[in-house]
Amino acid sequence: MKDEVMVKGKRWEFDDEVARCFDDMLQRSIPDYENMRDLVYNVGKHYVTDDLTIMDIGCSNGNAALPYVKTFGNPFVLCDVSESMLDLCRRGFKNNRNVEVMNHDLRNGVPDRRCCLILSILTIQFTPIEYRHKIVSSIYDALEPGGAFIFVEKLLGTTYDIDSVFVDEYYDLKREHQYTEEQIRDKRKSLEGVLVPVTENWNMDLLHMAGFKKIECFWRYLNFAGWLAVK
Repeated sequence: MKDEVMVKGKRWEFDDEVARCFDDMLQRSIPDYENMRDLVYNVGKHYVTDDLTIMDIGCSNGNAALPYVKTFGNPFVLCDVSESMLDLCRRGFKNNRNVEVMNHDLRNGVPDRRCCLILSILTIQFTPIEYRHKIVSSIYDALEPGGAFIFVEKLLGTTYDIDSVFVDEYYDLKREHQYTEEQIRDKRKSLEGVLVPVTENWNMDLLHMAGFKKIECFWRYLNFAGWLAVK
């Protein structure tokens, strides 16, 4: 598989090679992936309000926003910093005037829009830790009262022993999806310092500090979790 070869010996990047095999890579690397995607839509749709913006930060090829675009006529803002991913996203939505696709660095906070729903699906884990409070605070500020933030992240376990169990099970799942030991090792090395997960409690504290008081975990599988936070 292309995604297994391209990372060998180099730091992970969301480049053209990753973009070409992105969907296959996610399905083979994220446990319970399809259920998570379905829940992101089925939970989030309850918070869509006419005329307010639906935003996806770290949109990649736009697939997380796609079911919303098909269902709702709201304005959409889809942003990322990878031009390879944004090129796919722009092509996918080129005939939809409601969708604005932009290159935007989250270290500056999210784009200035009035939002009813903001998605962050496996995105903030790729941002430097020192910027995460600013990013989540800007998400809270962009939401109208009653608006929702859907936040999916990879996690660290609360203890080394527990984390080791989850990681072992996760690598077993990757082996079941035909990853070899070399491919697992090379991908792990390429992500070091690029994907920086934190604990569930750390992420919950991040949401609380930003101002969210209504927070529930709607999906969890091993060392991955998704939260719904309502302003």
